[in-house]
Amino acid sequence: MSFIYIVLLSFAAGLLGGMGMGGGTILIPALTIFLGVEQHVAQAANLAAFIPMAVISLKIHSSNGLVRTGGVLAAILPAVAVSVLGALFAAWLPSEVLRRLFGAFLLSLAANQAFAIFRGAKNKKSD
Repeated sequence: MSFIYIVLLSFAAGLLGGMGMGGGTILIPALTIFLGVEQHVAQAANLAAFIPMAVISLKIHSSNGLVRTGGVLAAILPAVAVSVLGALFAAWLPSEVLRRLFGAFLLSLAANQAFAIFRGAKNKKSD
């Protein structure tokens, strides 16, 4: 039965990822809450799943002429360095602390989206 849950959760995460919202916002909580996966493992699985999706997206956007190559190294080098440092920091943190930090991140993301919706509705009324 857990295989069916994994497939359904993966489908939901992929669907949201395709719509522009990070699939990890669904996949990580679903893995930890419903399937009992440890926080470190869930986040690592999400990052591992992101790699092939990023490669495919880059290929599609590049073939559509939407990728600018100027300044790529200036963007990639700091991103890789900070990603490695962030991964090492996350691995060092206890799982419960990592879970709480991720929960705080999701709450701030939800608040940001709610305020954006509120501002959009307010701007439409003033038009």
